[in-house]
Amino acid sequence: MNNPDNLRYAASHEWVRAEADGTFVIGITDHAQQALGELVYVELPDVGATLTHGEPCGVVESTKAASDVYAPVDGEVVEINAALADAPETVNESAFGDGWLMRVRPADPAQLDALLSAADYEAGLND
Repeated sequence: MNNPDNLRYAASHEWVRAEADGTFVIGITDHAQQALGELVYVELPDVGATLTHGEPCGVVESTKAASDVYAPVDGEVVEINAALADAPETVNESAFGDGWLMRVRPADPAQLDALLSAADYEAGLND
């Protein structure tokens, strides 16, 4: 499993990348997209929506199942990856790259520190 060390992870299979401008980019992990299979639909929150840590904030749907995406941090959605509306399979092809889901202005940037490291996330997958 390839989970980049520069990201933080939620046990619910979301990743978070801190950006230089203070925002966080959020996506689902490679493990999550592999478990779901080929994605056919992605539902994301509206720009301006407020996210609450641990609450559903989107849906990814595959040919096998639909799965909630959970907010790994509190914050305000400042951008969504609109390209996923026409190409949800981008998440399968590049979960940690072009398949990102949303950009958030965090309410408390310190919440990033409470998320899992790549090694801790991977260890949890093997439990």
